[in-house]
Amino acid sequence: MKARETFQKWQQTQNLPAYLKDQLSELGQDSNWVEDAFGQDINFGTAGMRGRLEPGTNRINLYTVGRVTEGLARLINEKGEQAQNKGVVISFDSRYHSREFAEHAARILGNHNIHVYLFDDLRPTPELSFAVRYLHAAAGINITASHNAKQYNGYKVYGADGAQMGPEDAERVFEYSQRVTDIFNVQAAPVVQLRAQKTLQLIGEDIDEAYLAALKTVNVNPDLIRQNADKLTIIYTPLHGTGKMIYDRAFRQGGFTNVIPVPSQAIIDPEFPTTKKPNPEYRDVFDPGIKLANEKQADLIIATDPDADRMGACVRTKNGDFQVLTGNQIATLMIYYLLVNLKNSGQLASDYELITSVVSSSMPFKIAQDFGIKTKYVLTGFKFIGEEIDRMSKTHDGKFLMGFEESYGYLFKPFARDKDAMQGALMFAEVASYYASRNMTVLDGLNEIWQKYGTSYEITKAIEMPGIGGQKKMALLMSKLRSEHLEEINGVKVNKIQDFLKQQEITENGVKPLAGLPKSNVLKYYLADETWLALRPSGTEPVIKAYVGVNKPDIATAHAAAESYQKAMAKLLK
Repeated sequence: MKARETFQKWQQTQNLPAYLKDQLSELGQDSNWVEDAFGQDINFGTAGMRGRLEPGTNRINLYTVGRVTEGLARLINEKGEQAQNKGVVISFDSRYHSREFAEHAARILGNHNIHVYLFDDLRPTPELSFAVRYLHAAAGINITASHNAKQYNGYKVYGADGAQMGPEDAERVFEYSQRVTDIFNVQAAPVVQLRAQKTLQLIGEDIDEAYLAALKTVNVNPDLIRQNADKLTIIYTPLHGTGKMIYDRAFRQGGFTNVIPVPSQAIIDPEFPTTKKPNPEYRDVFDPGIKLANEKQADLIIATDPDADRMGACVRTKNGDFQVLTGNQIATLMIYYLLVNLKNSGQLASDYELITSVVSSSMPFKIAQDFGIKTKYVLTGFKFIGEEIDRMSKTHDGKFLMGFEESYGYLFKPFARDKDAMQGALMFAEVASYYASRNMTVLDGLNEIWQKYGTSYEITKAIEMPGIGGQKKMALLMSKLRSEHLEEINGVKVNKIQDFLKQQEITENGVKPLAGLPKSNVLKYYLADETWLALRPSGTEPVIKAYVGVNKPDIATAHAAAESYQKAMAKLLK
């Protein structure tokens, strides 16, 4: 009933843009859509919000963006005049309505006398993170749906540290936004007025130059690059997005001059016409790049997703085909190279630290521990990596070396506090230069690592639970698994269960506290054959993420085992 009443209010609203009116008329004929689009408010948390570009309170549109921005404005006003003057940095990606939403957010903030730094055009997510820190702003907003399909958009909020906003402030933003009684009449000041008052300031090339100067510090062995970069031809694709704005200068100043863009994917296009979903973990996004690589006799393709926070790679195999590397494999290659370089240069020290999420590969940890450096697990979400970097900077008990998540996110220099595909691309190009110096391919290097440390292989799958009942179903499934305390999975004994929500570790010897991490809705299982599995409901999408990591003698055995465990996980979630 509530959904139908809210839907009718939207129908009666006079000032809806024409495109929203048309969607409302077309989609509103489906009662299931009405229930899903208007039956609840869209989720907002530390990861912001993300949804389909449609009318409705459970969707991304001008009004849901406006309501959350009003909530952020009230939070900043609560913090006082200093926070208002420090201001908010706003960026946006190449998606439909991204610029419109960014300008709308700027006008709402300006109406509250909050200074706004608005990028003059689309920019990578990590540059927004950098800009918040560089400009000493109070917060940041990024209009993006990252690697989702063209029908989606989203809204991320950043704190003053340049990381995605922490739980306490995110909750305050949500609470304030819920107090907005009329989402159709959130006050937004005219741009002309804000420019006249000098409340709105456009930024662009000035921040680009500062960010590029910071990117110069990412690569660790310029001599190696100078001597070997000409052995590499790199194909690069921005997947129709923001990486195009910065990649050429970033690669060139890093010493990588043989970088060729994929023409069809270097076109800024919210349709993402060359792929169904612009995610660098999928093979199809690399197809145009593979064709170009064969023409140019290149062995390496680097892709950044549309907001350039995730970086993926595709490399040539011995038989001439191309293989898409997983995020965990890329991280494995990177940490091994970094540690070898430190050791060879006499700079290896035990206080370097590798940080990763609880659902990422165990292989980089194994390598880090072999080299004698510190390791740290954090919860999923790059803000937690940022928190650990902040902690080390205050306590001086460690030096940040690398942070990564299995979902293709990497960070090496903390001038940004979100995953940075530009940093990732530069480091991976250096890794390729290192192996070129040894007359090896990147895959040769990965096999060398496996021969030394064993073969690890991980698969992540998103099990979709769409619709208004999806959230409830996910909650019930996770509750059921918590009460069952599984003793075996796929016929293999469960040795240990970590419940990050109840903060418990369960073994056959009993239950003990799981200390050191905040609460999170994650279950992780450790099996007798060195396999680990984890389940995590997504904070921004109606899916449960299922993670599997295996350790086996060879890649074929590891791949088969990981697939078998994923099938077992899917059965558990039916």
